[in-house]
Amino acid sequence: MKRTIAMILSGGQGDRLSVLSEERAKPAVIFGGRYRIIDFTLSNCANSGITNVGVLTQYRPRSLNDHIGIGRPWDLDRGGGGVSLLQPYLGSEASDWYRGTADAVFQNLYYIEESRAELVLILAGDHVYQMAYDELVDFQRDHDADVSIPIYDVPTEEASRFGTLFLEDDRIIDFEEKPERPRSNLVSMGIYLFKRDVLMQALVDDANDESSKHDFGGDILPRIVADRSRKVYGQRFHGYWRDVGTVEAYFQANMDLLEDVPELNLYDPDSEVRTRMTPNPPVKVGQHAQISRSLLSVGAIVNGLVEHSVLSPGVYVEEGAVIRDSIIFDDSHIKAGAIIERSILDKEVTVGKDCYIGYGDDWTVNQERPDIVNGGFTIVGKRAELLPGVKLGRNCVIGPGVTVAGTNGDYVPSGRTIRVEERTTTFSV
Repeated sequence: MKRTIAMILSGGQGDRLSVLSEERAKPAVIFGGRYRIIDFTLSNCANSGITNVGVLTQYRPRSLNDHIGIGRPWDLDRGGGGVSLLQPYLGSEASDWYRGTADAVFQNLYYIEESRAELVLILAGDHVYQMAYDELVDFQRDHDADVSIPIYDVPTEEASRFGTLFLEDDRIIDFEEKPERPRSNLVSMGIYLFKRDVLMQALVDDANDESSKHDFGGDILPRIVADRSRKVYGQRFHGYWRDVGTVEAYFQANMDLLEDVPELNLYDPDSEVRTRMTPNPPVKVGQHAQISRSLLSVGAIVNGLVEHSVLSPGVYVEEGAVIRDSIIFDDSHIKAGAIIERSILDKEVTVGKDCYIGYGDDWTVNQERPDIVNGGFTIVGKRAELLPGVKLGRNCVIGPGVTVAGTNGDYVPSGRTIRVEERTTTFSV
């Protein structure tokens, strides 16, 4: 695979994960307790023998940069390849903030040229799946394809979220990006394997097109598919794949890991998911703890009840606390008597005694963002603090650093968002 280079698109400003991506890029969001979303793409590269990887970042890249570092967990800390973090820079006529996915790669054409690669693999950094990219390379060579695209079957009602396509003997004959009324339930997985020269020409043509939005799915692929001289093929993928770019998709993908035999197998040594390790002690389970169908990460201490939930490293659950159907990020502290249901808590959240997150049967959608917070999930931002006795309804969003104060019985109604510019501000309810 020395002749294949991977470019991972990780820099878009996405808000569909609500406050979870407010202080970090989406690919840096925690997944499955101990991983980051981008770990799956990086691990696929490592497991497929791709050792030259460029990660294109832009929006709030610090957390992502810190996590990837020099790429050691993925065996990418090497000379003559390895991982490179490619951020936009100003100062030359040809450089600017990335205007789209295609423009991001175009501004880094020098990286592709210097690699002397024959094939270029374009990947998204915010999808969860395990794939052998070397099998895609074999497919490309067997068909002498200019472009190869892994494709996936989805329910027709979900197809409008993706690029849809039509196949004829494996050849893609039509491509529509996020159509309002999809005519096909075959969708692109956002993975594109190009012959190097085909990609470079397509990017140059796109850069010169003033009407283009400089997007792979919206501009590059439809144009190449429409050019009948180009051979674009689709390879069906039958494994587990999820675009976790929405709150509901993200939550469900985490819950999928709790099945007796999950489709996404984190325990298969042949498709190991690698991540940056932290020096945490082992999990500690107290005398009166009750735990069922859950994932517990290193450093977690559980003295209460945890059901059908995912806990990240360092989470502390006091005796008498209850966590159900929830995702709790690193170093959060759940105090005695607190109840958390169908919620997502970011890092270092403190939940005071007798608080209730996800309270009641009122499923009113979030008033500020009804389009993304509408499935009954309450989301609490990084380092927020709920003082004793506060009750949060469903579809609530608490911004990073907010302190919510109250006395027993105080209730934040379902659908409410609480944010502040000053992190020290305290809200009384």
